[in-house]
Amino acid sequence: MKTKKKNVSDIIQEYGALIALVVLVVVIGAISPEFRTVNNFLSLIRQSSINGFIAFGMTMVILTGGIDLSVGSTLALSAALCAGMITKIGIPVPLAMLITLVFGLILGGISGVLITKGRLQPFIATLITMTVYRGLTMIYMDGRPISNLSSDEFVMPRALVFFGKGSIAGIPVPVILFVIAFVIFFIILNKTTMGRKIYAVGSNDKCAVLAGISITKVKLAVYSISGLMAALSGLVLLSRLNSAQPTLGDGYELDAIASVALGGTSMNGGRGKVTGTLIGILIIAVLNNGLNILGISSYYQDVVKGLVILVAVLSDKNR
Repeated sequence: MKTKKKNVSDIIQEYGALIALVVLVVVIGAISPEFRTVNNFLSLIRQSSINGFIAFGMTMVILTGGIDLSVGSTLALSAALCAGMITKIGIPVPLAMLITLVFGLILGGISGVLITKGRLQPFIATLITMTVYRGLTMIYMDGRPISNLSSDEFVMPRALVFFGKGSIAGIPVPVILFVIAFVIFFIILNKTTMGRKIYAVGSNDKCAVLAGISITKVKLAVYSISGLMAALSGLVLLSRLNSAQPTLGDGYELDAIASVALGGTSMNGGRGKVTGTLIGILIIAVLNNGLNILGISSYYQDVVKGLVILVAVLSDKNR
């Protein structure tokens, strides 16, 4: 049997994100020699890992037909809690980090409960948790950063320093964690029953129910995982900044959603790949890095990101 040859339109739809990434790298590299340096690429990948953790969790959420606007606030509240446990209570750092990850899992689960048990739309439910979590962060920190992690009294322990600033064989630890997270999410979505359930719920929840799938359990799981990944990003940022800021993570949900949309995941759910999200993460990282090197104002960067999301969504609609 003869296989049907792909035309140019099919190739662009299938590999459009990858082509866009290559074009971006080539164009920005040609304009700015500084962009082509090894140190800059290393920094770019390290920075992309922070958005990457959140975007992987967001991929699962969007595949179920939902969205999570609370990830930035979850990140901030989790980082504040960890810093507070270290400086105010004196909890050992490894235990404080573990509690923080569990706390992020719970925060994400609350959004899942509002959606499944409270029957709220994902946009409304996570808008509520986003606002509440940000307010709780401000209350807990009294609007001031917890910035004495590196003081004589509270020298940031090696475990936390290593988590965000360390390296193994010259490879930054956040990058290693990023690769591990990608492999785990790839296996879950492509090789497990849980992955098939996520796609089924996003494709047609009524058919999923008839197939014996518990939509409540699936959605609770994906929103909890999203919160966990946001907390993980919070720990990396806490390590890199040596402090917890009340505004930490502000706007991070935009980068995560943009990465997922750019990667070809349908905003209606049921279709998409974590490999596409990986490419979307790198596109956002290259955009941020390249625009900063070129000295373009952050205000314009937000406009560019918004337009990028618009193009991705329109492209998905056409598909």
